[in-house]
Amino acid sequence: MNDLQLMHEVVKLAHLAGEAILPFWRADVAVTNKADDSPVTAADLAAHRIIADGLLALAPQIPVLSEEDCNISLVERQGWSRWWLVDPLDGTKEFIAGSEEFTVNIALIENGVVVFGVVSMPTNGRCYLGGRQLGAWRAEAGEAAQPIQVRNAPPAEGRFTVVASRRHSSPEQEALLAGLGAAVGELDLANIGSSLKFCLLAEGSADCYPRLAPTSQWDTAAAQGVLEGAGGEVIGLDGQPFTYPARESLLNPFFLALPRAAAWRQALIDLACKEQNA
Repeated sequence: MNDLQLMHEVVKLAHLAGEAILPFWRADVAVTNKADDSPVTAADLAAHRIIADGLLALAPQIPVLSEEDCNISLVERQGWSRWWLVDPLDGTKEFIAGSEEFTVNIALIENGVVVFGVVSMPTNGRCYLGGRQLGAWRAEAGEAAQPIQVRNAPPAEGRFTVVASRRHSSPEQEALLAGLGAAVGELDLANIGSSLKFCLLAEGSADCYPRLAPTSQWDTAAAQGVLEGAGGEVIGLDGQPFTYPARESLLNPFFLALPRAAAWRQALIDLACKEQNA
């Protein structure tokens, strides 16, 4: 099975995980806190079991690193060349609050680089899928997938749109946004939960997603695959490609998500470097 075929099988699996999540949505599901104080619910665990079993059946030789099963030693992970990186329910806080802005995220990683990613929305059946060498698509429930592409500039009648998190910001990020506004003009801020922030860029609905606040590897990898397939990129604040090497911490460094061919790319990197060194 080639990577394109594998990606479409993963889409089916993501939808199955979403079906397992929905009975718990808006049903006063019990919430417990993990060691890092992040919430987990029965929905997270149900989706994890379906994805872990499904990926094992699809490709038994590829190990799985999931948010709900991440206690795997660095020594073991350093021996992996190809692995799955999974968030069974990204946006647990949105899920608990009754919002529709939560997703199932499944990415295939090879030597630290995203091969492809699948981001599925359980509440409406929408799915984003893509990889840098494969292209990117958005599929609505019951409809054929349609290709998507980033926009390299805001529409003539619109303003520069920056995607931000409702729940997570930082003084560094606010300073970066102020500098970006000075460089490109007044900003529109689009607030949305979970990995859908990347997907807005991938479908050409927004221009930039700077993240100078904490994330984990499973929060970003799948949607990064979609964005890269649509002509975007994710880079560190130094302008280097954003990768997923085996390391002790599963927390990400800060990053910038944007169209690869954006004319303002270097200006954003310069602002980010300045903020990082401030």
